[in-house]
Amino acid sequence: MAPTEAPSSEEQIICAPESTPTTPPDLRFLHYNDVYHVDAGTAEPVGGIARFQTLANYYRNDERFKDQPKLLTFFSGDAFNPSLESSVTKGAHMVPILNEVGTDVACVGNHDLDFGVKQFRHLSSQCTFPWLLANVHDPALGEGVPLGNAKKTVMLEASNGIKVGVIGLAEREWLDTINSLPPDIIYKSASATAKELIPGLKEQGAEIIVAVSHQREPNDNKLAENTGGGLIDIVLGGHDHYYAHSLINGTQVLRSGTDFKQLSHIEVWRKADKKGWDFKITRRDIVSSIAQDPAAVVTVEKLTRKLREKLDKPVGYTAAPLDARFTTVRTMESNLGNFVCDLMRHYYSADCCIMASGTIRGDQIYPPGVLKLRDIVNCFPFEDPVVVMKVTGKAIWDALENGVSNYPALEGRFPQVSNIRFEVDYSQPPNSRIVSAVIGGEPLDDAREYVLATRGYMGRGKDGYTSLLIEEEGGQAKEIVTEENGVLISTILRQYFMSLKVLGKWKHWGRSMSRTFAKIQTDLQKTHTFVEPSSASPTASTHAAVEKLKLADEDDAPKTGGDEDGDSDSDTDEEDGADYDDSQPIAFNKRELEVLRRVMKKWWRVARLPGQPKLCDVLHEGEFAVNWTKAVAPRVEGRIKEVRKG
Repeated sequence: MAPTEAPSSEEQIICAPESTPTTPPDLRFLHYNDVYHVDAGTAEPVGGIARFQTLANYYRNDERFKDQPKLLTFFSGDAFNPSLESSVTKGAHMVPILNEVGTDVACVGNHDLDFGVKQFRHLSSQCTFPWLLANVHDPALGEGVPLGNAKKTVMLEASNGIKVGVIGLAEREWLDTINSLPPDIIYKSASATAKELIPGLKEQGAEIIVAVSHQREPNDNKLAENTGGGLIDIVLGGHDHYYAHSLINGTQVLRSGTDFKQLSHIEVWRKADKKGWDFKITRRDIVSSIAQDPAAVVTVEKLTRKLREKLDKPVGYTAAPLDARFTTVRTMESNLGNFVCDLMRHYYSADCCIMASGTIRGDQIYPPGVLKLRDIVNCFPFEDPVVVMKVTGKAIWDALENGVSNYPALEGRFPQVSNIRFEVDYSQPPNSRIVSAVIGGEPLDDAREYVLATRGYMGRGKDGYTSLLIEEEGGQAKEIVTEENGVLISTILRQYFMSLKVLGKWKHWGRSMSRTFAKIQTDLQKTHTFVEPSSASPTASTHAAVEKLKLADEDDAPKTGGDEDGDSDSDTDEEDGADYDDSQPIAFNKRELEVLRRVMKKWWRVARLPGQPKLCDVLHEGEFAVNWTKAVAPRVEGRIKEVRKG
């Protein structure tokens, strides 16, 4: 369970041998897990890679450890997502971070696969250490081959010659939360896999066995119960976002916090009878009083500078104005709200979706045309991911009542919905305003359980959504996809827009992502049509850029060098998918200027009409031209209807 002590810069001894050893340790480990943000936060412990690196360097190089074995560093998964940074970089920004920490081995976490297996393979190939996942296999790669071509085990050798056998294990539960996995994935019991593989490690000379895992604490405890007493000496776990330690069946079970806010320094002595190991585990909190490592500060500055540059890259195109104004989304149905809720629902194959309108922060109309990455990140900046839960129809009814309870105040609780239509009478008192509600074309059934996609924020009962409170928080909602497993809205949007691209495609998209988003496109098109790209020739000023993008799109084979594709993972590639050279001013010919003026005139005219849904009319053929992507065209369709009983 999570500790209650206040964060401290001091070493905190979590466990130690019964009698204090008089000799230096035989082994030294450093452990961390579930890291997402490179910058420090504001609340203690502040975390941040610069201070974390200071402590890692201390335990690796300080004079105190001069005559002791060199540090072996273990990471238990989840680095490539979710964060606003990763919604921009697709996880690439974490590769140099993990390398510079000095990581020796890692376990694959569920969020490391959020951008698809192909992207994981691309990122892991740039890591200076192996990734392990022994009990999840992809038959498409061969019999018994781990997902993403991860390794099952690895043998590390300490500086004093002691061999450390390491196995990577995961739980079944988080596999069900990833919708972009290859088909026919084979899951094997973590305990059974350990019993199968560890004897081989010992035959190779392993004197101590470490399991790096990415599974919930109860599953790590179960693993220790089944494999303790001489098979696994210590389980270094991840997936839970708290610090915890226990000793089960002679096996140490440890998880070391989250997000660069904690780490564990582990000293290991061989027992006097040579039959096992004694452990001293020291916890460190990454608090603001710890000095920042200068080299890490430079790395963070470089990464954030490149993030800022990427934010201005085109990522998509809309053929309809996207209404994100507070006066719209917090009082009525919005085409942007409809689009995002539908995307959330189809991404997780849920029955319906409710999203508090405070999620949408743009407070503007995004006119027809190019959408930049900055637009997505600024409009959906929150870092609580999409969650999926089972709730009763009564809970959904109460959630809708809460959402409209403070109308006409511009409150963030106002609901945007998907696959839900409801009538509301604002003349009635709060919590008695919903007249009727329909889900999937059928009247809402109070007793029926529905699969609902929403934000983690709402699953914690925020903005008055107590009827959606999850069981862990004291509510009744049963979690299917938890906050730890969910994906950010900004990331889902980015992936969707990438799936629509015709030119400048993301090279490491992969077949599993294509299958997933082909289905999402098909489902979304039932409500929100997209417009096929124009076949018209680009202007002379853009011809060279388009031809380059076409050539890049023809070759999707893995390469060892930099990316040539439009949505690069390389630090040196400046292309990002537009059909123009964005280093030069955009020039329009006479016809293009004429079209732009006509479009903007039409848009401003209908935007001022009282008939708000007309704001979302889709531009017709000839009113725009884009040849590098399909254009989205979200619309309003009467999901929220105001009525009066009397």
